[in-house]
Amino acid sequence: MTEPIRVLVADDQSLLRGSFRVLVDTAPGLTTVGEAGTGAEAVESTRRLRPDVVLMDIRMPGMDGIAATRHIAGSPETAGTRILILTTFDLDEYVYGALRAGAAGFLLKDTSPEVLLEGIRTVAAGESLLAPSVTRRLIAEFARMPPAHHARGPVLDGLTEREREVLVLVARGLSNADIAAYLLISGGTVKTYIGRLLGKLGARDRAQLVISAYESGLVSAGHAVAEVDDS
Repeated sequence: MTEPIRVLVADDQSLLRGSFRVLVDTAPGLTTVGEAGTGAEAVESTRRLRPDVVLMDIRMPGMDGIAATRHIAGSPETAGTRILILTTFDLDEYVYGALRAGAAGFLLKDTSPEVLLEGIRTVAAGESLLAPSVTRRLIAEFARMPPAHHARGPVLDGLTEREREVLVLVARGLSNADIAAYLLISGGTVKTYIGRLLGKLGARDRAQLVISAYESGLVSAGHAVAEVDDS
């Protein structure tokens, strides 16, 4: 039998933690291994319990969810744990920081139980919970940022022309299937390119590929938003 996906719930509201715990524990193939009420507790509990996934609230007392995500994702000891951010607002000012810190994706707290459970399974499988529609909102966030907020990104000199092309399409919010159709290549080939990009850019997942494309200056936020919205 396959081992269940082990989940840590981190939220400063005990009622929400209990609700999430009941939801997870009643779902097939999932189980909670602990709770945390602060970011510091989330970091300590992750080190001690080694969950597969952390459901991470952003706004918590003391160390917030972004700082806790950075600690967990940045430590070799806990880097294998995937972090799913839960936020009250859709792509508020905190979400970009959370994705940059190493979160695998984010969901709204008022999302349906089915979507939340599927999100846990998605990030546990090593994928990024960043659908094309979410990527477009992330692109819009870059468009709103002053140029001074665009940090110097990773060096792209090691990428081939085709890899750069795939990275641009990822940053525009296209799915693997869309990229395959656009470039007239197979879905498997797209996955291969995505894997190479992750390795060369030191990115954890698709979310960080999008961020890398913009921070490196490979893609212009305003131009990309227009292209996506017109499609």
